[in-house]
Amino acid sequence: MIKFYLIAGSLFCMLSVVLGAFAAHGLKSRVSDYALGIFKTAAEYQMMHGLGLIAIAILIKWGMNLSWAGGFFIAGILLFSGSLYLLALTGAKWLGPITPLGGVCFIIGWTILLVQAARYKF
Repeated sequence: MIKFYLIAGSLFCMLSVVLGAFAAHGLKSRVSDYALGIFKTAAEYQMMHGLGLIAIAILIKWGMNLSWAGGFFIAGILLFSGSLYLLALTGAKWLGPITPLGGVCFIIGWTILLVQAARYKF
C-alpha cells in the first residue's frame, strides 16, 4: 500500500498542476469566471489530498493503520474534484449532488487519520 499511495498521491498532485495550468491558460477565455473558480477549487482540493496521500504512505511506513484513510482520500478526489471538473466544463447541474459525497469521503479520511494519530505511540 505504501508504494500505491505514493504513486497515487504523486499522480494526483501532478495532474492538479496540469489541470490548474489548463484552467489558467486554456479555460480562462472559454468558461465563465464562476466555472473557472469551480475548476480551480477542484484542483486545490486534489492537490491537498494528493499531498495527504503521500503523508499517509509515510505514516503507514511508520506503522500507522491508515489504508482506509488513503482509500477515502482517493474516493474523495474522484468524487469531489472529479464532479467539480465536469461541472465546470459541462455545466451539468446533476453533478452537484455528487460533490458533497466526495467531501464526506475527505472528512472520513481525515477522521481516520486523527483517530490513528491519537492512538499511535510515538
